[in-house]
Amino acid sequence: MTAGIYAARLRLKTLLITKNFGGQVASKAVAIENYPGFESIFGPELVKKMEKHLKGQEVDTELGEVVDINKKDKVFSVLTKDKKTFLAFSVILATGAQARSLNIPGEKEFIGKGVSYCSVCDGPLFRNKDVAIIGGGNAGFETAIFLLDIAKKIYILEYSDQIKAFESNQKIIENSDKTQIITQARLKEIRGLPTGRQGDKFVNLLVYEDRKTSQEKNLEVQGVFIEVGYQPVVCCAKDLIDLNELGEIKVNPETCQTKTEGLYAAGDVNDGKFKQIVAAAGEAAKAVLSAHSYIKHRKIEK
Repeated sequence: MTAGIYAARLRLKTLLITKNFGGQVASKAVAIENYPGFESIFGPELVKKMEKHLKGQEVDTELGEVVDINKKDKVFSVLTKDKKTFLAFSVILATGAQARSLNIPGEKEFIGKGVSYCSVCDGPLFRNKDVAIIGGGNAGFETAIFLLDIAKKIYILEYSDQIKAFESNQKIIENSDKTQIITQARLKEIRGLPTGRQGDKFVNLLVYEDRKTSQEKNLEVQGVFIEVGYQPVVCCAKDLIDLNELGEIKVNPETCQTKTEGLYAAGDVNDGKFKQIVAAAGEAAKAVLSAHSYIKHRKIEK
């Protein structure tokens, strides 16, 4: 959205292709208190404000999913899942990152039936229920904070022997009698039982190994929120980019350009060190300014 706003201000004919608006910000579990201009604002509200700002500009939007990007004779060809093709002099990838999965038995089976990757979306469904949060980083603790007024009991499970969340988040959780932190926990399986007339299975048990004792233990829970980090969404243009060992797109930090002239990557999808909302927005602005300069010089050459 930031890229679209900047492109419009630079009078570039712009098309924004997206499956939805907001990305990770839309599912932010607690108030955002470090975005300039807003002392405190929730993710969905910030997304709505940005979307309104974007739609007030001369930017075309296309709801869809890009599956392939090619470049021929200095022109990019962008193909969507529904077989639409768009041509452009420059392309900016701002596809962000998506939640990592645990890849354990029961995880995929119970998505939407007790397993969730978004507390803002699904949290209210677990009122007065016992839930487990997988991950002891900031995302996990923010999810726990969000669920404090909803869930009956909250377990936070962390694989390592140390919690990585900010101290401020840890203090909030430590001061609650609803929460229990379990370190050195290796997740093994999510199980369920038939519930209701339809006989569908819903989560009722989380199985983990206590790495300190090598013992297998069970937690009776009705919900499992998975917060074990994110992985970059690199869905297309693979012949035009290089990736690092984390699967992030390598870019020039000054311009956000990939190895291909005219192709840029901004936000959590690139190899930038700091994964913050304001940093992603700043990179989007740099990418558009760089694209504008690239297109301008390209026309001069012609």
